[in-house]
Amino acid sequence: MAECQGWGMETSVTRQTDPDRFVITADGAAAGFAQFFDHDGRRIFFHTVVDAGFSGHGLATEVIGRALTASREEGLRIVAVCPLVKQFVERHADEWSASVDRVTPAELALLPPRL
Repeated sequence: MAECQGWGMETSVTRQTDPDRFVITADGAAAGFAQFFDHDGRRIFFHTVVDAGFSGHGLATEVIGRALTASREEGLRIVAVCPLVKQFVERHADEWSASVDRVTPAELALLPPRL
């Protein structure tokens, strides 16, 4: 998808399926992901994780930002169930508030079992 050099690492974010997620690699190694599912024109982000060995390098922010950008480019509304995604859209409200919807109880019922 996209590449960036930051924190002295070469990073790349790609979309994967089964399960649906945006995966970030750093220097060629899988470093984390933002997991989602699509429902009725909305992309529901419910889980984001970065491996502890890569923490502190801004990789969660990078994978979330790129995942949200790709989702918006696909014409999907964004629903932030994941606390990290929610925090990201709140911190960048000027850019994201028009693209984000509140989570509904029906969408919460669709979430996979606790990871």
